[in-house]
Amino acid sequence: MALVSSRRIYTGRILNLDVDTVRFPDGSVGDLEMIRHPGAAAVVPFVDDPRMDDPQVLMIHQFRHAADRFVWEVPAGRLDPGEEPEACARRELEEEAGVVAGALERLTTIFTTPGFTDERIHLFLATGLRPGATRREADEFVEVRQIRWSNVMQLAERGEIADGKTLVSLLFIEAFRRRP
Repeated sequence: MALVSSRRIYTGRILNLDVDTVRFPDGSVGDLEMIRHPGAAAVVPFVDDPRMDDPQVLMIHQFRHAADRFVWEVPAGRLDPGEEPEACARRELEEEAGVVAGALERLTTIFTTPGFTDERIHLFLATGLRPGATRREADEFVEVRQIRWSNVMQLAERGEIADGKTLVSLLFIEAFRRRP
């Protein structure tokens, strides 16, 4: 697929909207609406050693207008211009959960919805937490909760965790970091 042209339709604080004219693999040409996003980082903060039988993690319960309810999430946020994903993960962890990571391990990077956005979220695991200072934005209504891993997995299984980045992060850790 090759980009033929791109036209900016909207420029916003968080995202931009373009209409891209593209040449598809079969040679045909068409228009695609694309949401451009600078990317983000998300981090699963472990209070205890993740290899313990039932460690504790910090989860946030945050009001999300698009979901019209409070949503279980891991701390996350948008990359600032020129910011590295690890620096973003550290910043968001402190701003939203009020803790600083002693160590940060990169897990993976995901596309959120590649059918219409170029947003990528870089996922991390944090350990060695120590107190920091929250600095939430005016539209962030967040409650931080310390929850046992087994309870987090139950929330996920029951569908009470519906946020994609959070589910991928948690299940990635369960599959690839907590298993021998």
